[in-house]
Amino acid sequence: MKVSSDAFAGLQSQKPDALLALIAQYRADPRADKIDVGVGVYRSEAGDTPVMRAVKDAEAVLLSEQASKSYLGAEGDQRFAQLLWQLVSGSNRLGTRCFGLQTPGGTGALRVGAELLARARPDARVWIGEPTWPNHAPIFREAGLQVRTHRYLGATGGDIDFDAMVSALTEARAGDMLLLHGCCHNPTGTQFSQEQWMALAGLCLQRGIIPFIDLAYQGLGDGMEEDAQGARHMLAAVPDALLAYSCDKNFAVYRDRVGALFIHSGTESSLELARTNALTIARSLWSMPPDHGAAVVRTILDNPALRTDWEDELADMRRRLQIVRQGLASADPLLAPIATQRGLFSRLPIHADAIATVRRTHGIYMPADGRINIAGLNQTNLSRFVDGVLPHLPGYRGNSASDPSAPQEVSA
Repeated sequence: MKVSSDAFAGLQSQKPDALLALIAQYRADPRADKIDVGVGVYRSEAGDTPVMRAVKDAEAVLLSEQASKSYLGAEGDQRFAQLLWQLVSGSNRLGTRCFGLQTPGGTGALRVGAELLARARPDARVWIGEPTWPNHAPIFREAGLQVRTHRYLGATGGDIDFDAMVSALTEARAGDMLLLHGCCHNPTGTQFSQEQWMALAGLCLQRGIIPFIDLAYQGLGDGMEEDAQGARHMLAAVPDALLAYSCDKNFAVYRDRVGALFIHSGTESSLELARTNALTIARSLWSMPPDHGAAVVRTILDNPALRTDWEDELADMRRRLQIVRQGLASADPLLAPIATQRGLFSRLPIHADAIATVRRTHGIYMPADGRINIAGLNQTNLSRFVDGVLPHLPGYRGNSASDPSAPQEVSA
């Protein structure tokens, strides 16, 4: 007699990813003038997400010169890690206080770091500001760590409530971890000042808190050097720290999943313990990291001409984001804080019901928390976007009466 094992009956149903559902709704919408400010990728003025020139050229080099696709080992491409560390720290080598591990994207780096902390300090808590990237807390919880949250934004949502953050962290214990966005905060676009970075470094040092910096947008804020200054302050101040780096945005190699975890330690013996454990964790998660995207980045950073072209195109991307920010900020005082923010994202103080209304009536697609991808806007659609969202912002005093020429509702 055949017996059914019903192997998966004990699983709990999981909610579908809200952003993926939003993408599907956008694609199904027949309106030609619909606006996507949801998906977190850079878009040009024409609305596409191009492959960067230097990436194309580096791939041509690899096609011509790459002699093997054999495994590189669990640690991945160490020249790639060394070159990335130069971008982060300004130092020419990793040295005896830091180890770099190639990972599948910044997410892979965050997960290995989470697993490493869980091994070293099973009772440690991870402090995460609210709001943050939705995947942050699940990554640490899946590693078995307890997540504690602290207030990050002020009451108006336009700037950081630094005093509230510091006050909450007085409850942190020695050995707890503090997750920090290195620059261009996702989802708000806010950034710590250099003085705030120095204050956080002092707090971590004083209380024995381990900082974990998520640096996912270097070069898309104020510049490569400027966007690394906060991380450099922190790494110089504390004995132990982790840093997750993503190349997905600043090299536009999203689907290639290119990242690295850097482990910074006060002693060589401690670093060696962390290194061997991180390699064991990586081996169990993905065995060997994917090579192509990291090889592309390494080729660019190792070639002066390709590196200059990459930096020039990245600067063009950064300038376009700032132009869009200035356009939004100048449209109405309620949008003024957007000008001082950086990177791909800002977050509007707009209710989820209003977001659904804006989607139906204007074809504007954004997540339910009000995060917008600045790169989804351009000279053609910026004014329509403002007209659609502005009446739904708190404090709006304009004429909200219906306009016969306004876009009509459709089902999407």
